[in-house]
Amino acid sequence: MANLNIRVDDTLKKQAEMIFSDLGLTLSTATTMFLKQVVRHNGIPFELRADPFYSVENQARLLIAKERMEKNGGTVHELIEVDDD
Repeated sequence: MANLNIRVDDTLKKQAEMIFSDLGLTLSTATTMFLKQVVRHNGIPFELRADPFYSVENQARLLIAKERMEKNGGTVHELIEVDDD
């Protein structure tokens, strides 16, 4: 049996351990389950994607809009929350 040593943020580890504990799993068991799924899927077993908000193109567009608002003034709006049902 091999040992796997990884470094993670202390808070992240504690949060994950609490969730796994609620599921009746140890961190070691959950990690083994993840690695088995990687092998079965021949890759990461879930979709990986970047948030488009942080793309270079969007950040440039937001900077232009910010500069335009600072130059010309803008309108203050109340925050409206919308349900995504």
